[in-house]
Amino acid sequence: MAEGLININGDSVQTLEIIYLTTLISLFPTLVVMMTSFTRYVITCSFIRSAMGTQQVPPNIVLIGISLILTLFTMTPTLDDIKTYAYDPYVAERITQEEFFDRAQVPLKDFMLRQTPSETMQMYCELSDTEYPKNDEEALELPMHIVIAAFVTNELKRAFEIGFYLYIPFMLIDIVVSSTLMSMGMIMLPPSMISMPFKLLLFVALDGWQLLFSTLVQGFR
Repeated sequence: MAEGLININGDSVQTLEIIYLTTLISLFPTLVVMMTSFTRYVITCSFIRSAMGTQQVPPNIVLIGISLILTLFTMTPTLDDIKTYAYDPYVAERITQEEFFDRAQVPLKDFMLRQTPSETMQMYCELSDTEYPKNDEEALELPMHIVIAAFVTNELKRAFEIGFYLYIPFMLIDIVVSSTLMSMGMIMLPPSMISMPFKLLLFVALDGWQLLFSTLVQGFR
């Protein structure tokens, strides 16, 4: 048997190929988080929990679960394209493994590029000495690491912008409650204890979760 080959059920497999696939599988959860809408969802949910001051309610596992479900909902069209144009031909042995990865990148790049402003993409192109694309077809030819870096940067920016707007109404409630307690001379009573029921009442009255989730999903182009 040739050096660097492993025999599995009579088929010779490159050792480097096995190492490559093992590394890819270990990095897969991180890549999924960085290449999908998960980041924006989970950060926004964390902000809304902090703004309401409910400590660990909802717990982290619930926020992560909600973020995963919304991510699957948002990414379904992209996943369908990957299945149609990459996975199904690969399973049918009509394309090679290299062609599978090349085809699978296209829908993901298209999704990330639609969420990323040109200024952010141009910055990373300049940092990597890569020519900035002149049209959408050339943008799809950009290296994946540039697209991912620009996409994640924009997602963090958008998530923190949403968090800022979420904090404003709850902060106003805290200010009103604190001012009222000060005027009544109730200095020793924690304002957060009084303001939390009002925050929950406001959030429930506005159907906050449904409003938040619908706004987040519609925010993806």
